[in-house]
Amino acid sequence: MNIGQAAEQSGLPPKTIRYYEDIGLVKPGRDTNGYRAFVDADIHKLTFLARARALGFSIEDCRDLLALWEDTARASADVRRIAKEHLARIETKIADLRQMHDTLGVLVRDCAGDDRPDCPILQSLGDKG
Repeated sequence: MNIGQAAEQSGLPPKTIRYYEDIGLVKPGRDTNGYRAFVDADIHKLTFLARARALGFSIEDCRDLLALWEDTARASADVRRIAKEHLARIETKIADLRQMHDTLGVLVRDCAGDDRPDCPILQSLGDKG
């Protein structure tokens, strides 16, 4: 199948598929005319990558997960380690976002939002911290 069909089946844009090919995550064959020729295994990899990226895994994590997925002698502990590290990064981001939310919430609450020039939001952004 061609790249348009691969994009439709995997849910990825053709540009992303070309990028994944450029960085070696997928390696579709080529027809005699030089066009990419995707097979079911390529679609499965692209779908795998789409799902992994939707969960926020980095390209390198995806590369590692794809290698483990293709390795029938893999240890699930290796997969779990990658997922656990990613989960820790997500938890850190959530904590950072909560702190940002709380800080901004206080600033919005304290800003009168009227015609006066006083604004604790701008004051806070201008402070050296």
